[in-house]
Amino acid sequence: MEILLVEDSPADVALTQEALQDSKLRNNLHVVTDGEAAMAFLRQSGDYASKPRPDLILLDLNLPKKNGREVLAEIKTDPVLQLIPIVIMTVSQDERDILESYRLHANCYIRKPVKFAEFIEIVKSIESFWFSIVTLPPKPGS
Repeated sequence: MEILLVEDSPADVALTQEALQDSKLRNNLHVVTDGEAAMAFLRQSGDYASKPRPDLILLDLNLPKKNGREVLAEIKTDPVLQLIPIVIMTVSQDERDILESYRLHANCYIRKPVKFAEFIEIVKSIESFWFSIVTLPPKPGS
């Protein structure tokens, strides 16, 4: 499974990597640290030309260059990318962020926990749900 993590916090990237390394499921985690890089990765352009299309996107809202809301809107209006499930993972508890994320067609909204063990458990739960329970759409050309 190919997972794209769009996250600018090195600590959160490290925690996500750690949680996914312990997984029983084989996965490849790709990391980009800003919204512009996320779109380049997804469109397989520039430095990302040979990168695979992800099966799941873990997206932070507070990103440099292009914020998570802009990335979400761009993905969900692109006919090639719109079927990729997007999990919003953010520290924001703001009701407006939650409503806006769902209005833009996020598949779910998860608030990042502060405690290490809870963060690890959340990432493992996301992976288990999306790759063991859910049937994902086929990738274009599959």
